[in-house]
Amino acid sequence: MSNEKNEEDSTECKIEIKESDIHHHLRARMHQRGVSKDDIEITIKKGWTANDAKDGTLGKIYVFTYNANWEGKYFEEKEAPVYYKYKDQKIILLTAKARYGKSFSKGGGNK
Repeated sequence: MSNEKNEEDSTECKIEIKESDIHHHLRARMHQRGVSKDDIEITIKKGWTANDAKDGTLGKIYVFTYNANWEGKYFEEKEAPVYYKYKDQKIILLTAKARYGKSFSKGGGNK
């Protein structure tokens, strides 16, 4: 692992998402998808690299133990990918998604 990647990881570990970081459209999507601000912070801090992120975009994925109902159906896990960029050393949140199920791949091979 290169030093550049280590610096990125250490920067991301210190991330704290503020309410002002969540724009109106993203907040609406989070509500629709069952994603919280805490989910986003944990995913960025503890998640692994989302290999499907577009060029110039960073992405992380984390699988949460869920053990609850979502839209009337019980699910054991929630997978929460988060996509974002940095501009002028400030995080720009692009989107946060959620898939509900069980036995999601954990770790993705990259962290």
